[in-house]
Amino acid sequence: MSIKVTDNRVFKLDTKDTSYIFAVGEGNMLLHQYYGGYVSDDDLSYYVKYQRHGGVCPKPAFPTADYFSTDVNRMEYSVNGTGDYRVSALQIKDNDGHASTDIRYVGHKIYPGKPVIPGMPATYATEEEADTLEIDAIDAHTGALVTLFYTVFKNHSAITRHVRVKNTSDKSFDIERIYSACVDFYAENFELLHIYGMWGKERIVERNKLNHGIQTISSKRGCSSHNHNPFVALVSDNTTEDYGDVYGFNLVYTGNFSAEVELDSYETTRLIMGIESTDFNWLLMPGEEFYAPEVVMVYSGEGLGKMSRTFHKLYRNNLCRGPWKLKKRPILINNWEATYFNFNEEKLYSIAKEAKALGIEMLVMDDGWFGGRSDDKSSLGDWFVNEEKLKGGLKALVDRVNALDMKFGIWFEPEMISPISKLNELHPDWTIQIEGRDKSLSRNQCVLDMTREDVREYLFNCIKNVMDNANIEYIKWDFNRPLTEIGSALLPKERQKEYFHRYVLGLYELLERLTSAYPHLLIEGCASGGGRFDPAWLYYTPQIWTSDDTDAVERIDIQYGTSMCYPTSSMGAHVSACPNHQTKRVTSFKTRGDVAMFGTFGYELDITKLTDDEKELVKVQCENYHKYYNVIHNGDMYRLISPFERKRDSAAWMYVSSDKDEAIVFYGVIRTSLYMPHIIKLRGLDPAKKYTDLATGAVYSGDTLMNAGLNIARAFCDFETVIVHLKEC
Repeated sequence: MSIKVTDNRVFKLDTKDTSYIFAVGEGNMLLHQYYGGYVSDDDLSYYVKYQRHGGVCPKPAFPTADYFSTDVNRMEYSVNGTGDYRVSALQIKDNDGHASTDIRYVGHKIYPGKPVIPGMPATYATEEEADTLEIDAIDAHTGALVTLFYTVFKNHSAITRHVRVKNTSDKSFDIERIYSACVDFYAENFELLHIYGMWGKERIVERNKLNHGIQTISSKRGCSSHNHNPFVALVSDNTTEDYGDVYGFNLVYTGNFSAEVELDSYETTRLIMGIESTDFNWLLMPGEEFYAPEVVMVYSGEGLGKMSRTFHKLYRNNLCRGPWKLKKRPILINNWEATYFNFNEEKLYSIAKEAKALGIEMLVMDDGWFGGRSDDKSSLGDWFVNEEKLKGGLKALVDRVNALDMKFGIWFEPEMISPISKLNELHPDWTIQIEGRDKSLSRNQCVLDMTREDVREYLFNCIKNVMDNANIEYIKWDFNRPLTEIGSALLPKERQKEYFHRYVLGLYELLERLTSAYPHLLIEGCASGGGRFDPAWLYYTPQIWTSDDTDAVERIDIQYGTSMCYPTSSMGAHVSACPNHQTKRVTSFKTRGDVAMFGTFGYELDITKLTDDEKELVKVQCENYHKYYNVIHNGDMYRLISPFERKRDSAAWMYVSSDKDEAIVFYGVIRTSLYMPHIIKLRGLDPAKKYTDLATGAVYSGDTLMNAGLNIARAFCDFETVIVHLKEC
């Protein structure tokens, strides 16, 4: 068992490389002791006893040691209003309007395996893979029974946490703030690493020294967002890719989130992560329960790279579900940048026919196939086939494409509604809105009220009608705007601040119903590109469109940043037209293919207009995709040169097979210079093995490649890329 409890009520959670320790202290308060590399001792209470505080720090009412105050000592799960003035994970307002909270340990249980979180995505595990600890603590005043869940993955340096609150009283109370995890650290020289961005430039890596006070990474947009990702890491100030302490935190949630980090005047650091509290409240009636989403915590004592590889393996094996989680994804061609709205069945068939001849395996029909849709101004919600555009209907087109031995996929944006649509004429009340306020438009569209059962039923039946009418094997699920004017016609005024979370729960219910009804369906998530690139979405869709920016140079940054905690198998990546439709930059067809190779590979251009030389390159790229697939999608990733550091002149990464007998290395020159070195020190190889560069025939020792490096010097141009394929001799 990876979880132990001592006679003096100390709880020790051990992964293969890490230990997490906390205890029941005086007054039955839960006190944090340690989180980090594995330690063999069970009780580290000595580690916290020397903490001192000023006389102004409140002491609890029960007798306790001189050093103890909830304001300065490390608490296992922080609460608001009873002496701990740092950022708090939980705040409950009682029936009389008072918001002080105080939870005390009352019991625990330990068992093999991992529980599900009702109505929400989460990692999963068998009884052999993980053990779970439940800690019960109660706020005697309100009757709030707070259960802290900890699951320890035995074969990963990962621990997951979530929280349940049950109202055991005969009165209602309000949960005003509930975060899923809280960790207190003692006197570390931490820096905060996170990945931020905007539409078309998502997941830029930023790392800054923590200053005294509170730093918050959050989203209030109704989705995890392009702007901030629900991932943060606390890293020691000397941390590199291969060295140093790293604590990574990732929230398995698609809606509003917040990670708050406070460095206090005693030089201790607290991190909390969970549902963003500004627009949140939950009225809990007697006997009811509320579940907060899951946080995945990963510790690495060997730098950022090991943290990332732990997230990658955990998510591939214990978060993604269904037959596609480890199955090779088909090479697809999407017609969006080829045709936008201007297509018919003959145009799509011509693309499919040419694509098949070059080795592409699936055609995806993007926006514009439904209702009266000829631009982005109408018809969202009218999910019936536009037979003026697709003569003979959808089935006829799909059958023609299938006859080429190609799969067929289709684009949906189920959560959205156009003001100009038949659906809006019939059900104007189905739009998210506040009576008396104008509705903001974004991309000429509004958002459907996903908290409503009738809306979800309508959407499921619409998708089902399309699915059952033709052999659809892939869906691209889009979400092209954030939420505004939040209000529900069906919720009473005291529950309106529950809306954001209820929206997410409604979305999860629809996705669960769809994936259950069509278990072999491959779904790709999308939200104007990467606006919902979060682990919750991976639970339903094993791949996500990484960004609407398909420029290869921009994608180097975006895919590098995304790899901080998300596996390559989750990153939608396509070869697109040039000049690029977003940046107008011109890059070679080879460069575009090399960058897209490190994702769920595909094309997004008019393949019928390619030159003969470009078509030959497509054939080679498709062959390489199959040749490299296992190493890139199932191997270990090592980031070698960051595009966010140095002079931003190059980037490099590599993948190594699990048996270390094969490696794929990517090197990209962003801006060349006359005397620029092109030597890359590789990682992850077996130092005792010999490796052959399959392109040149050169043979190298693994230790030489890692310590001296691989020299690929030549006269590079801007935006030129190289892929090196190494195999054990």
